[in-house]
Amino acid sequence: MEPNPIQVSVDGGIATVCINRPQRKNALSIAAANGLTDSWERIEADDTVRVAILTSADCGVFSAGLDLKEAAEIARQEGVDILSKMRDPFHETMRACRKPIIAAMTGSLMAGGMMLTLNCDLRVGLKGTKVGITEVKIGRGSPWAAPALSMLPQPILMEIVLTGDLMPIERLHDYGFTNYLEDTPDAVRARARDLATRIARGAPLSVIAAKASVRATMDLGCAGGLEEGKRLHEIVYASQDAVEGPRAFAERRAPVWQGR
Repeated sequence: MEPNPIQVSVDGGIATVCINRPQRKNALSIAAANGLTDSWERIEADDTVRVAILTSADCGVFSAGLDLKEAAEIARQEGVDILSKMRDPFHETMRACRKPIIAAMTGSLMAGGMMLTLNCDLRVGLKGTKVGITEVKIGRGSPWAAPALSMLPQPILMEIVLTGDLMPIERLHDYGFTNYLEDTPDAVRARARDLATRIARGAPLSVIAAKASVRATMDLGCAGGLEEGKRLHEIVYASQDAVEGPRAFAERRAPVWQGR
């Protein structure tokens, strides 16, 4: 039997979610996709988790997207599309997670692998790898690609979705798609861990509201996002942490966050 395709560990308020299917280029089988959904639900419910890192086993590919071999087998045997077997085929549970998610992309990514990174809030990539949305080449679809329009220029996104070609990650980095590019997979994970550690030090309510406000502006536009952002921060300004932060600053000590 295949080992657990999704491995989750929590340390110091940081959850690390690892796609563990290197023998299949970390492609998303039914078990892997459902395992990811379970992971995001667990992370959302765990108050000790402040931030998450999504990575994968080293094989040169962060994720090849949908497991096309399994999809073909299910279609042949059962006459149904593989997405019907997944609890959350478009990974909306991940996108709705309130905790920041960092993509530690230790290889090339395409199709559903790109979908996962679009649902992340920060991205660290590996130099020399490639990125793409290849669905038009295999007769699938990418409705999940719409959020990329807030991350990439429209002509570049059009080129990606219409040609299905892979682009050097350095090109997308020039457009601001990734926060950092590193030389080795270990350096990618180390950079992601450093970012996660810095985020985990922040006031929990403030971090959650900050992510939600940016996402709201992406979804609603500037005016709507501003109003929603003010609403989201009401709980922050009324919290004990809003008192603790200035007090700790004045007393020249590290704040002790309560998350309330």
